Formats: sequence, C-alpha cells, structure tokens
Amino acid sequence: MKYYQIKKADREIDWSAVERLEIGCKYLDTPPEICAFAQICYNDDGIQVHLWSENDDVRAVETGPLGAPYLDSCLEFFFSPMEGDTRYFNIEFNSNGCLFLGLGRSRSDRTRLIHNDADVLFAPKISRTDTGWEIFYTVPYRLIHRFFPDFEIKKGKTVRANCYKCADLTVPANYLSWNPIDQSPLTFHSPECFGLMEFEV
Repeated sequence: MKYYQIKKADREIDWSAVERLEIGCKYLDTPPEICAFAQICYNDDGIQVHLWSENDDVRAVETGPLGAPYLDSCLEFFFSPMEGDTRYFNIEFNSNGCLFLGLGRSRSDRTRLIHNDADVLFAPKISRTDTGWEIFYTVPYRLIHRFFPDFEIKKGKTVRANCYKCADLTVPANYLSWNPIDQSPLTFHSPECFGLMEFEV
C-alpha cells in the first residue's frame, strides 16, 4: 500500500512545496509515454487537489451535469473520509470541466450527486498544457460534512484514497492509478486497493 502525506498549506498555495505523487501504475496496454501526476494538500477552505496528465491526445467531448467524463481524457480522485465507513467519494473531471461526483461503496452501489453549481462548489481551474492538461480544485469541507458530519482533520487522521487517469474512448484507451489495482476485471472502484493518505497537522 502506497503512502502520501497531505500537508497543510496557506490559502495562497505554494504548489512548488507540495509533494508530487506519480499516477504510474498502467493497465490494459496503456502506452508507456502517457503519464499522470497529482499533488494534494489542505487549507482552511478544504482539501486542495492538483492533477495533470502528459503526452496525451486530449479528448474533450462530454459536457453538462449528466456527462460521462471518463469517456474522455479524465483525471480522478477517489477517497474514503472516515475509518470504519466504506463509502467513498469519486470525483472525476475532463478538461471541459464535466464532472462526475459519486458517493457509495462500489461501482454498483453508489449514487451520482448532481450539483447545479459545481463550478462554485469545486472552483475548478483547468488549462491545456504543451503536453496534456491540468486541473486544480477544492473539495470543500461542507461537502464532506454533509455526508460525514464527524470528519475532522487532527493528528493521525488518515483517509484511504487513490488517484486515476483514464480515457475510455481515446485511441488507444488508457488507464492509470497511483496505488496498484489487483482486481480482475479492472475497475477503479476498488476501495480495497486504495492507498493511505495522512494529514500533517
């Protein structure tokens, strides 16, 4: 199981001081030149997420509140906020800002949460780069507390989590994760394969 420390940051985040993790486990003939990375920290506003992909033929077709961003070039963060509670959020964005926000215990046991002002809730900042695309966004505490009212960041607080890159309809398709998935058939909805992230207080 991989480990990552989520450090506290100021409201104006110095991303150069945040450790990078590699979304480096590749599956199903994903080309070796496709790479993805993440940085995660927290501040008074919420959990701060930066994801980016490189060497990618960016597909960006899906839009709207019912779109399927995983069909496009998609970057994802899944996390389970509370020990002893197997529910997890799955947060998936494409480079159009199309969002899939889910909560549940597995792919077949989850609910898609539709939020009309996702741009306000997550405040995503998306840009194309010379080698792909990137996104910054906030997971606000008010969202976490709606479903996990006892969630708090304190010494020793950990969450189970994984970061992903996928693109179902690109040619070739590609699938990457931070913590390795040993399930067959492959599914990102494998909370038993999440890594461990600990908050630095």
